[in-house]
Amino acid sequence: MENTDVLIVGGSAAGIVAATTGKSFYPDKDFLLIRKEKQVVVPCGIPYIFGSLENSDQNAVPDAVLTNGGVGLKVDEVVSIDQDNKVCRTGDDTEIHFEKLVLAVGSTPVHPEWLKGADLENVFLIPKDKDYLDQIKAGLLGYKKVVIIGGGFIGVEMADEINKLGKDVSLVEVLPNILLLAFDEELTIRAEEILESRGVSIITGDGVKELLGERRVHSVLLNSGKELEAEAVILSMGYRPNIALAEKSGLKINELGFISVDEYMRTSNQDIFAVGDCAEKRSFLTRRQRGIMLASTACAEARVAGMNLFKLSAVKVFGGTIAMFCTAIGDTGFGAAGVTENLAKERGFDFVAGTFEGVDRHPGTLPGTHKQLVKLIVARESGVILGGEVVGGSSTGELINLIGLAIQNRMTVNSILTAQIGTHPLLTGPPTAYPLIKAAEVVAKKRRTAI
Repeated sequence: MENTDVLIVGGSAAGIVAATTGKSFYPDKDFLLIRKEKQVVVPCGIPYIFGSLENSDQNAVPDAVLTNGGVGLKVDEVVSIDQDNKVCRTGDDTEIHFEKLVLAVGSTPVHPEWLKGADLENVFLIPKDKDYLDQIKAGLLGYKKVVIIGGGFIGVEMADEINKLGKDVSLVEVLPNILLLAFDEELTIRAEEILESRGVSIITGDGVKELLGERRVHSVLLNSGKELEAEAVILSMGYRPNIALAEKSGLKINELGFISVDEYMRTSNQDIFAVGDCAEKRSFLTRRQRGIMLASTACAEARVAGMNLFKLSAVKVFGGTIAMFCTAIGDTGFGAAGVTENLAKERGFDFVAGTFEGVDRHPGTLPGTHKQLVKLIVARESGVILGGEVVGGSSTGELINLIGLAIQNRMTVNSILTAQIGTHPLLTGPPTAYPLIKAAEVVAKKRRTAI
């Protein structure tokens, strides 16, 4: 029997961060990470394998991230967990005794059993599997017409990247707009306009009834009766948490099908942690269970678990997901954090929303200047920031991170109005009309009018 102080199961983003953070905080402990994959891909970079990158090797995570940090690595699959004796058994029949266990087993793409034709040839999913992804890319090179089902982030990014290969790409979304679960309608419309201008055909408000073909898919039949010719179909219909191992071992599973955890990321067994897509998510604002799966959230959870493995800290906790999203279509970035206006209404918040559109450089005549729109959703009575959305250039990602930080620290709109900011013509919007502050001014004016 092998022994280790900390055993991490799963080698994607959450597993890597749990291992490296844990080793940093507890350098005297032995850490071993077990993963099934020979090589790990960067999860968020998967769509870019199909267009921007030459191959999947350019999207691989080097093992040196672990080994240089003093973390052991074993390529195998954990098939069982004995909670009482603190032992994991692997596929090669090795038994590993642990003091602490971290489950970072991720998620699997939804394969819609209800969808007739989903098992036809040339119907693909998007898993975090390098070999499978290589096969898809190789296959797509020989096809012209590609239909993508699902207008969330993966679907949109896949559509844009495959379009770069000169393919005839159609994107189908059952909701009224693409990206509608993350952004309000006025922003999703902008995303649709840009994506269509780049050559992608978008069909919204229409679901898929059936995939047609005898052995190989040849078309997609929509609920409306419209039929789309397809030489290949990509199903991007969400992901399910991998909970079979945890469930079989007797760990508690929540109502949404995730491994139940507390704010320290401990499962129903205090010596077993769960992080990433497999672990329970709760809203930062309402504490409701959520089904959001994001690499950034996974890494935040993993840091919390790594820091609390052997000694709990009352201030190093995961207080719920703020749900920060980012994507880019061409040179336009889209970011969101916290609740959208639609979700704020649904959750029952009394709020005020304000929008300002400026530029991300100054003067606006500088080469490379991009329009920058900022929308804030703020609690009417307290002024606490509940959510924000940004459409802009390459600075969108960092600006939405700033808004997310404001939400996490329960900052108010007055904090934004009085914020001291650093600006530079080539890097930021103008100090006289910084879009985030101007959006806060719009909200503040609405609050005064309401009062």
